Amino acid sequence: MKIEFLDTVDSTNDYIRRYLNGRENVIVCAGTQTKGRGTKGRSFLSDEGGVYLSALIFPDALPAENAFRVMAHAAVAVCRTAEAYGIDPQIKWANDVFACGKKLSGILIENGFSGKFLKWSIVGIGVNAENDLSEVDTAISLSQAAGRNVPVEQARETLIEKFLKPSTFEEYLSYIRFLGQTVRVTEGVREYDAIAVNVLADGRLEIDDGKGIRALSVAEISFRWGLK
Repeated sequence: MKIEFLDTVDSTNDYIRRYLNGRENVIVCAGTQTKGRGTKGRSFLSDEGGVYLSALIFPDALPAENAFRVMAHAAVAVCRTAEAYGIDPQIKWANDVFACGKKLSGILIENGFSGKFLKWSIVGIGVNAENDLSEVDTAISLSQAAGRNVPVEQARETLIEKFLKPSTFEEYLSYIRFLGQTVRVTEGVREYDAIAVNVLADGRLEIDDGKGIRALSVAEISFRWGLK
C-alpha cells in the first residue's frame, strides 16, 4: 500500500481524492490539518501532536448494505491502537472512540457506490496522541490516558499497523459497552430514555423505548450514554 506523509494539509480526506481514478489502496498522513472535518459537518481540531490520516480503499465486491463494516473496522483499529498503550477503550455508537470517559478519536467515512456495491471508501481517522488538550474538557490523548508520553510518530505507526490487519464485526461489538444500559435519545424535537439493545450489521442501533424494539440510524438521532 502506498503511504504518503505531508507536513500540513487542509483535509486528508479531501487531499486523498486525487487518487480516486486509480485502483491502488493509499494512506495519506498529515502533521496538521487546517480544515479537518468531523461528522455532520463539524470541524475537527487538528493541531500538532495528533494522528491525522485518511485511507482510500477499494473493497472487493462488498455489498452496499455492508458498507458499515468499513466504519466498524476503522473504530476497531483505533481501539487496538489504544490497547497497545495499556488503555481500555470503548466505542460510543457509531464510531467515536472514548477512553477514561473522554473522546480519544474521531472517524469520518466517505463512500462511493456502483450499483449494489461499495466502489470505494475514504476512511478519515484522527487520534489524539500527544497534542495539548488542556483547554478541552471533553477530549483526551493517548499520552494522557496512558499516563506516559506516546509520541505521535509511534502512535501513527501503530494505527496504520492495526488498520491493515483484518477485523470482525464481533470485535467491533466487543467495544460497545453500553448495550443493556439506559441512553438518552434525541430524535427530532423529541427526547427520551431507552434501553440500548444491539448494534445491527448495517450500523443501526436497536433500542427498547418501552413500546417495543426498533432500529434507529445514526443519521436520524443523537444520544448520550452513561446515564445514572
